[in-house]
Amino acid sequence: MSGEIRQADVLVIGAGPAGLAAAIAAREAGVERLIVLERESEPGGVLRQCIHNGFGLHRFREELTGPEYASRDVERARALGIELWTDTTVLSVDGERTVTCVSAARGLTVFSARAIVLAMGCRERPRGALGTPGTRCAGIYTAGTAQRFVNLEGGMPGKRAVILGSGDIGLIMARRMTLQGAKVLACVEIMPYSSGLNRNIVQCLDDYGIPLLLSHTVVGIHGRERLTGVTIAQVDAQRRPIPGTEQELDCDTLLLSVGLIPENELSVGAGVRLCAQTAGPEVDDALQTSVPGIFACGNVLHVHDLVDHVSSEAARAGRMAAAFAAGELAGGESVPVLDGDGVRGATPQRIRRGVGEAVTLMLRPAGVYRGAACVVTCGERELARKRAPIFTPGEMVALTLSADAAASIDGPVTVRMERS
Repeated sequence: MSGEIRQADVLVIGAGPAGLAAAIAAREAGVERLIVLERESEPGGVLRQCIHNGFGLHRFREELTGPEYASRDVERARALGIELWTDTTVLSVDGERTVTCVSAARGLTVFSARAIVLAMGCRERPRGALGTPGTRCAGIYTAGTAQRFVNLEGGMPGKRAVILGSGDIGLIMARRMTLQGAKVLACVEIMPYSSGLNRNIVQCLDDYGIPLLLSHTVVGIHGRERLTGVTIAQVDAQRRPIPGTEQELDCDTLLLSVGLIPENELSVGAGVRLCAQTAGPEVDDALQTSVPGIFACGNVLHVHDLVDHVSSEAARAGRMAAAFAAGELAGGESVPVLDGDGVRGATPQRIRRGVGEAVTLMLRPAGVYRGAACVVTCGERELARKRAPIFTPGEMVALTLSADAAASIDGPVTVRMERS
């Protein structure tokens, strides 16, 4: 056990795409005492198991696999001499920016940081959160666990699978299981729309003849030692099973793709205020949480669709953390950003008054909107508007306020959907 408290200017928790991008930006902003803490044995985060392509189209203008995308940031971080502590578990973070961590190689270490960037990512919602009746048999996996099993460990969960939920990982695993020789019977989604990207529905389900059953769910799980089948049923507008619509599907594998939860136990321990809509920290336009000097980015802040957006957001968090550590981040009064009609979880939740740069707001529509517009207002003034043929909850909306619009904000800002 180390007897001294180590000093850091910026401490980043997590070496996934968010943590790496934040650390790189902080180093490029001039931070010298910079350390990244990562509990896995290798940096790169979940991208290490995402061997499919489709990453980097926005950021690099080319199509990369997950490991290829991650390797670019890992190589850049190492070229900049950033200290990466892997196999290191962070035990606690407090409001005074003291971080306690432990590893087999270094034992217990305590850091005092000028600024902290939270980049712990998210976790999958497990079966226990669903309340689905049935036995506790083998063969039920979260989609991400199955992805790691297949892509990193070289195993196969089973031969006949049903996917519950239509999140992007579940859609991608429907295709992956098919390519590995399994039969995917259906992707079952309780909502009347998919929660994944449209491109994944086309490329992972439609291209392989896998049915997407909307407004359906699993109502029964069968099997003792091993899963032998599931019962699915159609649901009504209140998401309750409709009697008489049950179907039995014989399968040995059930993959759950039923939502992601930001990993915020450390945030709560530090006294960071969380947003009920996103389950992540409340932040201002500098991505600073309610605790001064603690910043958040990536999936720990709100669940993203594209890693390119994670990286750009995290780079901003890294720059802002560097500015705070140097005593150069402007503070002052801020105004709230409110969810209006048809909007869920607009982030950031506050904007500093008089901010002299563009501000990007990210949000999810609360439903499907066709031919609509996303509108940002301050009182009676319209600050920004974005139209699209369709807005869906499965695809995040990014809307940028110009520097002039951001500087003109003098009261609460509202983001809403406007139908034509």
